Amino acid sequence: MPAGTKIYFASDFHLGVDGVEKAAVREARVVRWLEHIRHDAAEVFLVGDVFDFWFEYATVVPRGNIRFLGKLAEMADAGIKLYFFKGNHDMWMFDYFEKELNATIISNEMEFERSGKKFYLHHGDGLGPGDKKYKVLKKIFRSPLCQWLFARLHPNLGIGIASRWSHGSKLSNARMAEEKLHPQEWIELYAQELATTHQFDYFICGHRHKPKDIPIPGSNSRYINLGDWIGNFTYAVFDGNDVELKSFDGGKMSYVPK
Repeated sequence: MPAGTKIYFASDFHLGVDGVEKAAVREARVVRWLEHIRHDAAEVFLVGDVFDFWFEYATVVPRGNIRFLGKLAEMADAGIKLYFFKGNHDMWMFDYFEKELNATIISNEMEFERSGKKFYLHHGDGLGPGDKKYKVLKKIFRSPLCQWLFARLHPNLGIGIASRWSHGSKLSNARMAEEKLHPQEWIELYAQELATTHQFDYFICGHRHKPKDIPIPGSNSRYINLGDWIGNFTYAVFDGNDVELKSFDGGKMSYVPK
């Protein structure tokens, strides 16, 4: 593909929370990655949990991550199309990024075709036969009533409460408890089931923080998990022919073997 036509996918930055490295260090790494890809990117899909917590009041958004947002604004102004998927940590996105970055906000799955290849994208939370506790929590938190009630709280109180909840990973713990009951990944099981009725070349998600690129049995499809930017620093790129899972470390690029 010529410059400016590649498609990039990444998820689970969890900006705002400390992990293997401090939040500011991880944000700087993400910004370096964005600066690197902006020279040949046509579209960038951020597939959920970009922020460890996010809620948009009518006139207030969570503070911080200004360098990350500034780089996205620079890319959007250059004509690069941005997509944000709602994850389990940042499901309360509304229209802020649509207005400021002309981004497209995806609440659940997205299906599209590029260069004759068919894609299925989803953050991955709540897919498959498990995740029963989380699925209940997700319905509650995504309900208009819950969002309306939370918006009634003063931002200092509301964001403080939600940030502590997010950092405690209660939603994540509920999900992990369910997944331990089955030897296979729930998302992989969902991809296998979907492949029996739909033809996708790539099933791409995040959520599990485990970079993976494997064939889906009984089909010509591949399941790609984007990993995370807490410890793996991985992403995927489509060059018009194929999708490759790569890693980004200290400004350097390296392939992740399938």
